[in-house]
Amino acid sequence: MSSPAALATVTATLQHLLNDVASSVTTQPPSTARSGNGEQINIFLYSTNYNTAFSNAPMPAETRNGEHAYPPLPLVLKYLITAYGANDDDISGQQLMGQAMSILHDHPLLGSSDIEGITPDSNLQQQFERIRITPDTLSLDDMSKLWSSFQSAEYRLSTGYEVSVVLIESSRASRTPLPVLKRGADDMGPDVIAGPSPSLSALRFVNQKPAAELGDAVTLLGAHLSSDDTHVRFQHPQLDDPIDIQPEINQQSDKMEVQLPAPADDAVLGSKWPAGFYTLLLVTHRPGTQAWSSNSVALPLSPNVASISPATAPAGNVTLTIECLPQIREGQSVALLFNGQMISPDSVVTPADPTALTTLTFTLTDTVASATPYVLRIRVDGVDSIPVDFSASTPQFDSSQMVTIT
Repeated sequence: MSSPAALATVTATLQHLLNDVASSVTTQPPSTARSGNGEQINIFLYSTNYNTAFSNAPMPAETRNGEHAYPPLPLVLKYLITAYGANDDDISGQQLMGQAMSILHDHPLLGSSDIEGITPDSNLQQQFERIRITPDTLSLDDMSKLWSSFQSAEYRLSTGYEVSVVLIESSRASRTPLPVLKRGADDMGPDVIAGPSPSLSALRFVNQKPAAELGDAVTLLGAHLSSDDTHVRFQHPQLDDPIDIQPEINQQSDKMEVQLPAPADDAVLGSKWPAGFYTLLLVTHRPGTQAWSSNSVALPLSPNVASISPATAPAGNVTLTIECLPQIREGQSVALLFNGQMISPDSVVTPADPTALTTLTFTLTDTVASATPYVLRIRVDGVDSIPVDFSASTPQFDSSQMVTIT
């Protein structure tokens, strides 16, 4: 491919083609191009544009399968050709323009013989894509704007041409990895499974909760869902290994249920299920094939408030002790939501005993007596506890998760 000198090579090639038209063929801006009173053709490169057709892939024969090379810089060159007659005579200038346009019309493609030797080291003649010369019609408005940018230059008969495409080779090195000797186990290539893969679109929680709680059944919505050879995988930033659960047997391809462990489960207390946001996906295993997974969705798991002490406190500064599960892990962010405030804990105590609860201590400052109890929530890694009692016919705030200030 070409070097950056290719732009100058194209201009010099056009100059060489038109040398026989006039005694002087220049390549200057029209504001300074006119010299003397003789016949003159001026070739001015006024714009370079990008050719997007060649900008996204390397050139053929530049790479083999598995190799990577950078695409070239593909340029489209726009020229303004101006004719000056002897003594600035319009008839003479029009004759020059006719001859110049005729020559360019007869050279719509530049061959290697036209380019080679014009300028050194451009390699433009070796480019596999031929250089094309195409008339570029400029409207009166475009021509007027173009000439007005040449300051005091007096307009002379001009026409536009487009030359494309100039492919300038990238200087970045290509990557050539070793060839592949074996495709998978026993050189059998990839596994191919007939039928579409499962796809998840959303999660639905019981009682229209904003998040899942321990012991809840979570409904997975999507397409092509099947409980055969499939388990639900839960991933959490605090867990080194994911948790896999076998879903409930489902009879619908667009719906599936998975049961979360109960709060009393030792695995929950021992923080195998930390609160926060999980990444949930389906993993399918079939005999003789590798496991493959669906897309993932976010599952928020709320912390549970087990106890609040004291339940009633006098106005002023109040120290609250709250027990929660699952256990809070080191590095998790915790806050108390109280009366529109977000309060950081004074202490977080997580016992080594996996069956024990995490104890949180908070200080409420300058509280005032209220006719109604305050509803409390614990936020762990961005997920709030749900202080709602769903056992009644109408959901209501859970009295065990309130504090009364007297």
